Amino acid sequence: MLSINIKTPSSVMKSLKDNFKQLRLSQELTQEGLASRSGVSLGSVKRFEGSGEISLKSLLKLAVVLECLDDFVNIATATSEKISSIDELIQQEDKKVIIKRGKIK
Repeated sequence: MLSINIKTPSSVMKSLKDNFKQLRLSQELTQEGLASRSGVSLGSVKRFEGSGEISLKSLLKLAVVLECLDDFVNIATATSEKISSIDELIQQEDKKVIIKRGKIK
């Protein structure tokens, strides 16, 4: 049987909230303790663990306390081309990076 794994914003939010809750529990923190240490309101922590809804700033504050902030650094980074030889690497470094403006499509 072919298994199809389609990620949606809702499924990613569910995974994030479940992962953060497991991290919190593994560090033996209560929701109140996490809220206190992070500066995020208890209501926001409860809402996040219940529905997955949270502001980005609050999520990053929780990540600091749960020691997973570095995981956010590589989100939405441009993928680099695969390099198959040292010559390609040298050529790539010699190219100047040109920043382009976005286009309305």
